[in-house]
Amino acid sequence: MSDNIHVLITGAAGMIGQKLLARLAREPRIGGKPIERMTLVDVEAPQTPKDAPFKVISRTGDLSLPGEASAAVADNPQYVFHLAGVVSGEAETDFEKGYRVNIDGTRFLFDAIRNREDYKPRVIFTSSAAVYGGPFEGSVTDDFHLTPHSSYGVAKAIGEQLLADYSRRGFFDGVGIRLPAITVRPGKPNKAASGFFSGIIREPLAGQSAMLPIGEDTLHSHASPRTAIGYLLHAATLDTNELDQRPNLMMPAVACTIAEQIEALR
Repeated sequence: MSDNIHVLITGAAGMIGQKLLARLAREPRIGGKPIERMTLVDVEAPQTPKDAPFKVISRTGDLSLPGEASAAVADNPQYVFHLAGVVSGEAETDFEKGYRVNIDGTRFLFDAIRNREDYKPRVIFTSSAAVYGGPFEGSVTDDFHLTPHSSYGVAKAIGEQLLADYSRRGFFDGVGIRLPAITVRPGKPNKAASGFFSGIIREPLAGQSAMLPIGEDTLHSHASPRTAIGYLLHAATLDTNELDQRPNLMMPAVACTIAEQIEALR
């Protein structure tokens, strides 16, 4: 790689994408090398920090449409953070859209990289604990069996297998990170099935009521937005030779019940 880094973030208008961009604007280096350029892609125009110490190119595009993925990697970014996707609740209610964006969009991006000559970037793919299904007793490890119970989880599992195979064949150097529920998400609620985990904290703090669709004894795993960004940046510099061709990893998380969340809020 050159001494100056070009980074691509797909899904850059989303919460995680915006926080990753903000973090890199404050700390504009990956692997000790300075970031020279950043390309942001999403179906909505991503916001760009005015004081970013690197050139920012922001463009709208749907990776599941012909030509969009190829345009996104046209300038050979060395680091590709693939965050774009339809969230869990929407993927369940709109089957066609969920599969098109989460499966086709991912494969089109991977193929766009594969089809370029002399190009092998680090690809960081955001997967989800939804690949496991559940609930399960005890801890869940990287090699725990995948039994997704949602179309979103199925799509993420497919993306993981594509990432592993494309990495094995040397098309790129990939790392997949399985994120737990990200809590507390700022801003307005999205269509994620796990969004209520944030809502039962966020809404009361704003003086608003929140819906709780499950029992207070439900145990779930969580990571903060800041921690999620740390996972992404660590994945960007991880020595993948140590992964033994098993590049999809479950991220550490804090486990608590709904009742414990409410008590912490109180």
